[in-house]
Parts: sequence; C-alpha cells; structure tokens
Amino acid sequence: MMSVVHGIERIVEAVGWVARWCVLLLVLLVAFNVLGRNFLGFSSVAFQEFEWHLLSPIALIGMAYTLKHRADVRVDFLYEKFRPRVRAGIDLFSAIATCAVGGFIAWVAFPYVMQSYRIGEGSPDPGGLSYRYLLKSLLVIGFGLFALQGVADTLRALCTLATKEGGEQTP
Repeated sequence: MMSVVHGIERIVEAVGWVARWCVLLLVLLVAFNVLGRNFLGFSSVAFQEFEWHLLSPIALIGMAYTLKHRADVRVDFLYEKFRPRVRAGIDLFSAIATCAVGGFIAWVAFPYVMQSYRIGEGSPDPGGLSYRYLLKSLLVIGFGLFALQGVADTLRALCTLATKEGGEQTP
C-alpha cells in the first residue's frame, strides 16, 4: 500500500512544482506590470489578466501540495498529545473527508469546464486572454489532485492502523 502512497505523492510533488514556479512568475509579472505602467507608460490587459490567471494554479494545484507537506492548518496542540493509533484514526477521518470534498468539487466543476470549452470562452475584455476554459480546467485538476492526496493520506492512515503497535508509517 505504501508504494501506491509514494506514487501518488510523486505526482502531487511534480505538479506542485508547477505551482511553485507560478509564484515566481507572478512576482516577476507584477513587478514588470508596475514598472511598465509607472515608468514606461506601458499597460497591457493581457498581462494584467495573466496575473490572476497565475493565481489559479498557485491556489488550486497548491492545495494538494500543501496538504502533502502538512503545511495546512491543524490544531496540533491537541493532536500531538494523542497516541499514534488515535492520530491515525483522526488522519483517516480527515483523509476520507478530503477525498469526498475534493472528488465532489472536481465532479461538479467538470460540466462547468466543458461548457466553457464548448463555447470557446475567452476574456470579455478587448486585448484579454483567450482560452479561459484552460484556466477553469484547473478547478477539476486542482480538486482532483486534492482528492488524490486524500487517497494517499487514507492509505497511510490505514497502514498505521494495521501495524501491531500503531507506529507511524514514514512517507
């Protein structure tokens, strides 16, 4: 089971690097837009739209990456006092909830994305970006990855609960 967990987490890690690079690109783009607007008199609707287009992969793909690295918000002062088996039980419950929420939102978002694709949705602004359905597809991809990380966490918790002493399974 842990080999499946490692495989899933390699996927989440690889896609998470896309989100990390998007952060750097966003910082550079914002700096370019501010400098261009204030010092060069240059402003582009497409560049301004691209700023918020970069926020989508950062937030949506970054969710699973954040969860994998345990950088999410938790109530650790209570959690750390529990025995490993109790923590694994809590982890199992939260991982199943993660799978359910991520899978449900990805499933509900899919028709929304397909509608955008069918009409060839683009920016309503002159000079704006085309192919808005690519941006909207990140809803399905991001929440799908979130659910997939939930599967990995579920399997890890089950492995912990299946051990004799309830010891921690390392990722």
